[in-house]
Amino acid sequence: MEAVERRWRPAWPCPARQILSVARRGAGDPTYRVDDAGAHWRGIRAPTGPTALRVWETASSGEVCAEAWGEGAEWVLDQLPQMLGAEDDWSGFEPRHPLLVEARRRHPHWRIGRTGLVMEALVPAIIEQKVTGQEAFMGFRRLVRAHGSRAPGPHPDLWLQPDPQRLVAVPSWDWLRFRVDPARSRAVVAAARVAGSLERLTGLPHPEADRRMRSVPGIGVWTSAETRVRAHGDPDAVSFGDYHVAADIGWALTGEPVDDAGLAVLLREWAGHRYRVQGLLGLAGAHRPRRGPRMSPRGHLPG
Repeated sequence: MEAVERRWRPAWPCPARQILSVARRGAGDPTYRVDDAGAHWRGIRAPTGPTALRVWETASSGEVCAEAWGEGAEWVLDQLPQMLGAEDDWSGFEPRHPLLVEARRRHPHWRIGRTGLVMEALVPAIIEQKVTGQEAFMGFRRLVRAHGSRAPGPHPDLWLQPDPQRLVAVPSWDWLRFRVDPARSRAVVAAARVAGSLERLTGLPHPEADRRMRSVPGIGVWTSAETRVRAHGDPDAVSFGDYHVAADIGWALTGEPVDDAGLAVLLREWAGHRYRVQGLLGLAGAHRPRRGPRMSPRGHLPG
């Protein structure tokens, strides 16, 4: 199988690998690999078919280089600039807070990418609801390896997520084996049954896309935000309901942790760019000191 190639020269020094990595679900994500040369690989179910994408940067020319294999190769390469943040609009954003000013200075080329692929972001977000990252990443890996498929192209261990038809058919005992409880598995199946409608949400204004996404049973504010920031490139999709986000942002900006209500008040001055604040603080490593025991993976689900 021959690769389709593209060389793209962004209008800014694009940190392609940093921007792409938001799609990675843990170090063992079978749909995301990093090879010995430092190139990043993604297994993608494009609208036109299964695809493998390999991306790397060339410092000497300032170009981003990509190769793609499979039926969706042309579509994926056409989407590459928006995946890497070429459409991300910073107008109206003022850092104001010294920590944000410094984060912006240190990461001036960071952008919010937009994949245009809703189910790809939504399924792992649902699996990540209300559990530790360790448990969620394990469940996602098991789902992909059991019900996904190998990506086209030369990578020996790159995978595609299951398609919606396959997700609907996953038996209940498999979900339990993956440590995905019935509430989350029902939400995945509910989303898979309306996958076509969900994919079309990328053409809507962000608030309307949020409203419609949250009309699906089991998809709430947090899951919608985690999906929209990746699939839609929504700069306002802050992760309300997260176990750490509100407390971390509150601590970074005021010296005290806050809850979701406090976070909403705190971020008012950045309306329209609230995820941008979250993202910059994450890049700056602005996390409150952890106290007390960590959340542990639950042991009541079968292994």
